[in-house]
Amino acid sequence: MTQDSTIKAQMRQLIQILAKHNHAYYVMDQPTIEDSEYDQLFHQLKALEQQYPECIQADTPTNKVGGQALPKFDSITHVVPMLSLGNVFNQEDLFAFARRIEERLPNQKIQYDVELKFDGLAISLWYENGILVRGVTRGDGETGEDITQNVKTIRNLPKVLSSDLVKIPTLLEVRGEVLMPKAGFEKLNAENEAKGEKTFANPRNAAAGSLRQLDPAVAASRPLAFYAYGIAQCEPNHGLTSMSESLQWLTNFGFAVGERHFVCDSIQEVQEKYEQINAERPNLSVEIDGMVVKVDDLKQQQQLGFLSREPRWATAYKFPAVAALTTVENIDWQVGRTGTLTPVARLNPVAVGGVTVSNVTLHNIGEIHRLDVRVGDTVSVYRSGDVGVTMNSSVSSRTQLDFQMAV
Repeated sequence: MTQDSTIKAQMRQLIQILAKHNHAYYVMDQPTIEDSEYDQLFHQLKALEQQYPECIQADTPTNKVGGQALPKFDSITHVVPMLSLGNVFNQEDLFAFARRIEERLPNQKIQYDVELKFDGLAISLWYENGILVRGVTRGDGETGEDITQNVKTIRNLPKVLSSDLVKIPTLLEVRGEVLMPKAGFEKLNAENEAKGEKTFANPRNAAAGSLRQLDPAVAASRPLAFYAYGIAQCEPNHGLTSMSESLQWLTNFGFAVGERHFVCDSIQEVQEKYEQINAERPNLSVEIDGMVVKVDDLKQQQQLGFLSREPRWATAYKFPAVAALTTVENIDWQVGRTGTLTPVARLNPVAVGGVTVSNVTLHNIGEIHRLDVRVGDTVSVYRSGDVGVTMNSSVSSRTQLDFQMAV
């Protein structure tokens, strides 16, 4: 064996060991070694690469920072648009979603793929001949930001595809979510607080802010993780027939998927899984805000097609609002762009569903009189889906609040 072959074998072994520990830490939330031990392995690899730069391998975890900070993000047009999902918030809406599908697919057996709805930042990844060449944000669905250099800093994301079980496609576009798992988020905030630096309100803000940094070194310092939820393009065609099979297929290349995943034979079973996931939510390693329900059969998905901005074959089933109690500290007025005066209730800041709420729009003076809201009232504030926050039902017997808040 030549010296180059020996060095490459050593590098390959270290890369695989580091990848294994990255997966345990970021995906399974079950660290297998101490941080100091990980750092020692990392520096062993880095020392080899500095001594033998001609042997550096494309998927090395030391190649996290893409050189100089980018002056700006380039815009990239999605070949396949990244559409949004419709929402349902209760069992009645879910069953109505299923009825619409059944009407369009009469006399066909329908199974549903149920996945976690991650509370992160959706991105698209391009692989050419197994090598990661591009990472793009969802943007407006048609055009996104080129964040390739930042994406390459994500530890659990494969930079080079390899598998002993399936052939590497010449082109593969994988879509998924970038998150900051709970453990990493809490550690980051604790470290920032100790240093007197800014802390983040929730993991999604931390993840999105990290990916949109112009300097990849910032993204590299954050505990980000990627979770795949679909395939937009594959050449040659993967030959799979269902959504659930396609997710399993992606794991052959080292992609992480959600820690809860089900295939349901009926919409009633989907509702049961929704209740199960909602109950297990506090114990999951990542923040979620619901689950995604998809028709599992890919051919049926094609038959159902799309609306203008969303697929007919999928929907997001959001969890109930998250509530917290706080008090009204003041009521004052703010002037809008058109000169309109709007009363605003200033609240004792409270964290609700990952958002810190400190004020609520009362709309007009008539609303204040109708609600009889006063300084000192104790109110319940809850977040409904991702659209805003509602303040509702004062603990005091005098006041009943029910209005939407701008956030």
